[in-house]
Amino acid sequence: MQKNGKLELTWVGKHEQITIEPRILIEEPKLSYGEINSGNMLIHGDNLIALRALEQDFSGKVKCIYIDPPYNTGSAFKQYEDGIEHSLWLQLMQQRLTILFSLLSDEGSIWINLDDNESHYCKVLCDEIFGRKNFVANVVWQKRIQPDMRATLGAGHDHILVYAKDIDMFRKNLKLLSPSDEQISRYKNPDNDPNGSWMSADFMAKGFRPNQMYEITTPSGKKYKPRTGSCWRNIESVYLQLVQDGKIWFGKDGSSVPRRKTYLSEVEGMASWSWWTNSEVGHNQEAKKESVLLFGEGSEFETPKPERLLSRIIHLASDKGDIILDSFLGSGTTAAVAHKMGRRWIGIELGEHAYTHCKVRLDKVIEGEQGGISSSIGWHGGGGYKFYELAPSLFEKHPVLPIYQINKAYTFEMLCRAICKLESFNYKPEGEMHGHSSEGRFIHITRKFVSGDYIMKIMREVGDKQSVLIYGFKIQSGLCLPDNVEIKKIPKDLLKKCDFQSEVR
Repeated sequence: MQKNGKLELTWVGKHEQITIEPRILIEEPKLSYGEINSGNMLIHGDNLIALRALEQDFSGKVKCIYIDPPYNTGSAFKQYEDGIEHSLWLQLMQQRLTILFSLLSDEGSIWINLDDNESHYCKVLCDEIFGRKNFVANVVWQKRIQPDMRATLGAGHDHILVYAKDIDMFRKNLKLLSPSDEQISRYKNPDNDPNGSWMSADFMAKGFRPNQMYEITTPSGKKYKPRTGSCWRNIESVYLQLVQDGKIWFGKDGSSVPRRKTYLSEVEGMASWSWWTNSEVGHNQEAKKESVLLFGEGSEFETPKPERLLSRIIHLASDKGDIILDSFLGSGTTAAVAHKMGRRWIGIELGEHAYTHCKVRLDKVIEGEQGGISSSIGWHGGGGYKFYELAPSLFEKHPVLPIYQINKAYTFEMLCRAICKLESFNYKPEGEMHGHSSEGRFIHITRKFVSGDYIMKIMREVGDKQSVLIYGFKIQSGLCLPDNVEIKKIPKDLLKKCDFQSEVR
């Protein structure tokens, strides 16, 4: 092992390179639902390959990512197996988190829900991928309402690791929470202040500022100076104006240390802290009841999350119209809540519950189901989504020869889309061209014999000053190509580009 003095989390296989073939997504119109052009996407398939498929179109565009990956507890659930070797878990997470990082916008954030089994290792892993300076918080969610009496110490919480793409930009966009009924109840009006109910806060601040070290005389005549190591929060002229406006509280008898009033009418919201109680954002039992209501007794999802939990995350980290992504969609909670809150969403799920739970749930949301947060936010239905399947690999083994060939399941249109994705072109057929790149290049794909005359015909469409990449199955040998034309052969150059000599997923 190379000794470079770098502090890092390491495991068996960490630095092994695995090529991931960028697949295309195939819409299934019969499974899409509602207003399908709303931009929402439900994808069935391996989330690593699906994320790779999204990179070209969504890199830097996702505002908020929430994932609830398998906790690696060793347990088996109806919907998935949750227990693999520790190094393999880290490898799988590293691959996915790396792509998720690229999908986040500069103002974006990722929220990773785990328990004690892997959260601390994942924290170190995320420090490497996102940067330690972009760590926001470890939110502790009180997921139970009572301890598990069978456990040594009952696990009453989950960890939600929060990382920003850029911590400074994230802070500028982070939302406040509306005050809860409990917080509102703390505001009183014992002195009949015409400005309404208020709370008081210490009028002292830590530090020493010479012009904030004056003596204060209370209405009863008692005198106060700041405590050692402290000063008053404002200079004396500001303090006197606050007294005149009735915004300083000296206690019922007028002799207490002065405190500054904060009025309920002035409160725009409360900053969230990292301890989220089950009374605020729900718990496992609440989530299970929501699942039973949606899918019926015996068909509920085994490990759902409450809608109130996702509602808080989405509220804090995004605005209406922003893209929310969950690549471990489970029973569809993230997509359902994002939909109700007016966000666009992308959900990815590998298992059969993409059909039996995610699709069923989201169809009900569109129809106006009233579970979870629906009534509290006035949800009555609407919207829609497109359902996608991952295309199979572009390549398949030849039935006789020890070589790969283009998958016979691919139509020519699918082949063109796949090549455009592999070469980072935007697939947009127009005339003889099948797409264009951000650098202004064009791409043309053909089954015809590519000769010198054929190339001249193609070039007449785009002009001498444009550059063209041509992919063909049969190409004339010994061609003398102009500088603005590049020729590649199918499948040889595609196989080389996908590094099909090594392991490809």
